[in-house]
Amino acid sequence: MSPNIRERYRAQVRDEAKQAALAQLAQGGPGALSISAVGKQLGVSGPALYRYFASRDELLTELVIDAYDDLAGALVDAAGEDRRGRFETVARAYRAWALAQPHRYRLLYGPPLPGYDAHAQRIVEVAWPAMKVLLAIIGEQSLGDGTQGAGLPQPLAAQLAAWAQPHAADSWPGAGPATALRAVLAWSRLHGIVSLEIAGNFASMGLDAEQLFEIQLATLTA
Repeated sequence: MSPNIRERYRAQVRDEAKQAALAQLAQGGPGALSISAVGKQLGVSGPALYRYFASRDELLTELVIDAYDDLAGALVDAAGEDRRGRFETVARAYRAWALAQPHRYRLLYGPPLPGYDAHAQRIVEVAWPAMKVLLAIIGEQSLGDGTQGAGLPQPLAAQLAAWAQPHAADSWPGAGPATALRAVLAWSRLHGIVSLEIAGNFASMGLDAEQLFEIQLATLTA
């Protein structure tokens, strides 16, 4: 088998394994993910599949990276070029992505599996493009509006600046801790209401989740 054919076959097997793993996630969550079960679904042994993924955690990391890339792409597409109403459009795209594939959303933002380092540097870096869309939009709206973080406790102001500036300087040059704080709090509220919706909490209360989301969105853009 030539090197090119071998690499194409390897890429095909890895892709099929990831698709099978996504099906496991949809059925049972991250805790149900198993190299042996993926191999069985593909018709190969678990040990054979370890030639393509060194461990379950390596496979899990690949799924996390793919999901962050997909989410970032959806948010970038929603942001577009028109700045009017971009926050609302991006927020709705965030919710739509989560509702369309809640198993992937939980993989990104649910509780980490015991023993799995969900905050490894590689994962932190790949999470940035999605957050950067939000930072850029809020930065456009916040420049000159308390961007030095006046009134924030100094330790928190320093933490916010350290968190955001290395990645976001090109998106909102000159913005400071207050802008980062607005982005973090806006994302926290979006994440909270979307997480409750996909968990079925609003349905069990007999509440219209979409109307609740729109009201929450209005409070974020007031």
